[in-house]
Parts: sequence; C-alpha cells; structure tokens
Amino acid sequence: MKHLFSRFFNWSHSPSESLGSAALIIAVAGVVSRLLGFIRDRLLASAFGAGDILDAYYAAFRLPDLVYGFLVLGALSAAFIPIFTEMITTEKKERAWELARGVFNLLLLALGLLALLGILFAPSLAHWLAPGFTPEKQQLVATLTRIMLLSPLFLAMSAVFGGILVSFKQFLAYSFAPIFYNVGIIIGILFLYPSLGASGLAWGVVLGSFFHMLIQYPSVREAGFRYRFTLGELWRDPAVLKVVRLMVPRSLAMAVNQISLLVVTIFASTLVSGSLAAFTLATNIQSVPLGLFGIALSLAAFPILASFAAKGDSEKLFTTLTETAHRILYFVLPLSILIIIFRAEIVRVTLGTGEFNWEDTITTFQILGLLAISLFAQSLVPLFVRVFFALQNTRTPLYAALLSEIVHIALIPILLPRLSALGLALAFSAGTIVNFILLYLFLRSRMKVWRDRSFFTPAGKMLFAAFVAGAIAQYSKYIFALAIDRLDTFIEVFLKLSLGFSIGIAAYILLSIWLKLPEFKAIEHFFLHRFRRQPETVASTEDHPEKGDW
Repeated sequence: MKHLFSRFFNWSHSPSESLGSAALIIAVAGVVSRLLGFIRDRLLASAFGAGDILDAYYAAFRLPDLVYGFLVLGALSAAFIPIFTEMITTEKKERAWELARGVFNLLLLALGLLALLGILFAPSLAHWLAPGFTPEKQQLVATLTRIMLLSPLFLAMSAVFGGILVSFKQFLAYSFAPIFYNVGIIIGILFLYPSLGASGLAWGVVLGSFFHMLIQYPSVREAGFRYRFTLGELWRDPAVLKVVRLMVPRSLAMAVNQISLLVVTIFASTLVSGSLAAFTLATNIQSVPLGLFGIALSLAAFPILASFAAKGDSEKLFTTLTETAHRILYFVLPLSILIIIFRAEIVRVTLGTGEFNWEDTITTFQILGLLAISLFAQSLVPLFVRVFFALQNTRTPLYAALLSEIVHIALIPILLPRLSALGLALAFSAGTIVNFILLYLFLRSRMKVWRDRSFFTPAGKMLFAAFVAGAIAQYSKYIFALAIDRLDTFIEVFLKLSLGFSIGIAAYILLSIWLKLPEFKAIEHFFLHRFRRQPETVASTEDHPEKGDW
C-alpha cells in the first residue's frame, strides 16, 4: 500500500531543465489552481454574497496568515533555500538533510506554541482584528480563527518540503500542491458547510492545508528526506542558527505585509457589510496573473539567481534578473490593462450568481480596477526580493517593506472618508508601487553590475504595445456595446469579455512582432524547441542548466 501511494503521488524526480521549463510547470499548475480558485470564489459568492459570513470568513484568515507569514515564509524563502541549495551544490547532502530536519522541527515547535496561544485568546484577538463588526460577527471570527490556526502547522511542513524540491529544481509536486489546497476548501464549501455550518468552511481550509503537505511528501522522501525529532540538537547546529539569523529580517518584512492586510481588515470592518469580502474577492481575481507569471517566474528563477550569487557572477545575476523581469512584464502589462478595461465583465462572469447581487458586483469591480494599477509592481516585487535573498541580504527588503507600509497606512485615513472601500484599494496600490521603487533603487546601489537602459528600454516597448492593444480592446468594447448593451445574462457578459480579451491579446501579439520584442521571440523559440528538440539537446541542457532554452 505504501509503495502504491508513493508511486501514485510521486510526480517527478528529475530536475527541471531551465527557467522556462520550471516556469511552464508552475504556470500550468497555476492555471489549474486558479480555475479551482475561481470555482471556490464563485461558490462562496453564490452561497453568501458579499455579506457578514464572508466578512467573518476572510477576517478569520488574518491571524493564521500572520503566523504562517511571520515564521514559515521568512525562514524558507529567505534563509533555508539558499543555504540548503549551497549545501547540495557543494556535495554536503547529509548536512543539508540535517538542516532540513532542524528547520522542520523548529517551525513545528514555534507554530504549535503560537497556535495554542491564538486558540486561547481568539475572542480578544477577533475584537482587535475587526473592531467594527457586531459582537455576534466577532464571535464567528473567533470560532473560525481557532479552527484555521491548525492550517499553518500543515503548511509549515509543506513549505519545508517545497523548499527542498525547489532546491533540487523539482517543481511538479511543489506546483500542484495549491491545487489540492483549493480542493480541500471546495470540499468544505460543498460538503462540510451543510453539516457543520460556517465552521465547515474553516475545516475545509485545514483539509486543504493537509492536502497541500501530503501531495509533496512522496517526492521529498524519494529525494532523500527522513524525518527525525531532534529538538535538543537545534540550538547546537550552526546551519540552523544561521537560518534563524537570516530569517529574522525577512520574517519581520513578511509581518509587515501581513500587517498591511490586518490594517485593511480593521478599516474594512468599520465600513458597510461586505466591504472586506469585496476587497478580498477583487484581490483574488487580480492575483491570477500575479500567480501565473510574477510568482511562477520568480520561483523558477530563484535557484538560478542563488547559484550565480553563490559563484559571485554579477553579470549573469543581472542578466537573469532583467530577463526574468521582462518576461513577467511581457505578460502582466497587457493583462493589467485588459483587467481594468473589462473589470465589470470579469467580476460578473466569475462571481455574479446567487446571492452576489449587482451592488456587490459594482463595489468589487471598482476595487479590482484600482488594484490592477499596481499589478506590475506586485509581480516584480517577489523577483527583486528574491535577488536580495540570493545575495543573503534579508535586511534591505525589510526596510523597503517598512517604508512602503508607512505610505500605505498613512493614505488610508485620508482616502477612506472620501472613497470608502475604494480608498483601501488605492492605498494598497500606492504602497506596493513605492515598495517596488525602493527595491529597485536599493538593488541598483547594491549590485556590482547594473544598466538602467537594459532594464527600462524593453519595458517601455512592452508598455507601449500594451497601451495600444488596450486602446484597440476598448474600442471593440464600444462596438460590442451596440449589439450587447446589457450585463443581465451570463452568455452576453461572457461573449463581451472573451471577444474583447481575444482582440486585445491578438493586437498585443501583432505589436510584439512589429516591435521585435525579444520576449515574444523567446516564448516562440521555447515552444518550438520543446516540440522539435532532439535527445542530445536535452543532455546538453542538463549539463549546463544555466543555459536553458528559455
């Protein structure tokens, strides 16, 4: 049975051959995950609308997300992966496994203690998180929070497994984990909620977290990981202590990011019912291109960036950074403009059913348009942060996060009285853009090799192509409005959206060819190469992984 389980879930043990291969794996899995995410959000919107239950549900995520972001994301992305990668690169695999076990045990211990404290003090924390909610609504937040605090434990195990797989450049099981996370949440909506009430939604989150961990375990075990409880050795292992030292600034930076969401929750709780739900649903929609391209390419590039940084090869480090940034922008710029143009149609297609009424739609698509303004910055920040991590510098991203969060929080009281929930979105976008600008300037001064023109000239061409394609798509929207001037039926909205998006994308591709954008050529070459290459090409790529086909 154990052998059968391992064979069924052990997706792949061979490393991805290039940045393009890894990004393709992550992006394909991301598409499936995002489709399930749309189904998840549509089910939630249909069943509850933008109202009290969804407000409480999303507010209950804040404390578990804060715990997870503060400890897990800081340790894994900033500290564990570069050190673990360095160990396996220099043939110190046994020490690498000791490090993995040490970090695994340390995270479980810390998360277990924090989860216990959160469960004990959940009612007081709920009052602090959502001061504008009614007492009954705050009690629901406390109940859901207590259950959801179990999820960071499973996600911590999964994050260690994912860090190991990323270091070995095995992205398949790692990339499919979010799919099973969404499956667990959907099970909670469809099957646990009818029998357990709102608590069933929270148990669905826990179930999804368990699936997220379980799906990666066979591949990690095959790679060589063996769990052993070594609590007494944690404080004597210099590698674990180095991870702790490196993770502290990154954990504080992640805490700043989570504080940003806490601030949004606190202020949204003082607005009309459903404001937090509308903000979160709009965030989920605009995060699709962020996850598919910004996160996917940043994750895929990270081992390569870490490798060049470890070798001290500044030229290749800069080249990998700029090429990855341009590939992110190539996709994100036109999509952000099209999201702004077709924001009403997107919200109506994805969420407009059941209890999600027209007023909910208007609020959500207005927020979506303001969030999409900063989509380019949201997509580039993860990449720039990972360059600092590759350089084993975790302090600078913290400073950038702190300064940008000051801007974010300062703008909310100014914008909220005039714009209500829209003020939250505008302040968020402004803070994110400031964060990107600061990271760019800090990295520019840190890197030995840096050429502004190499970064901005291709980006400017892509922005021009995106604006022209957006203008063509906007004109087509007006033409369609003559024949389809209502948003009452799903088919009318879907036709308007799909035709407009298709025209915009087609125009962008033609402009890419006319402008001879190298990103389009690279994508074209990548897919042609995947279908036409010979076995010896694969061998060559494996011998020189930094010279991938994309």
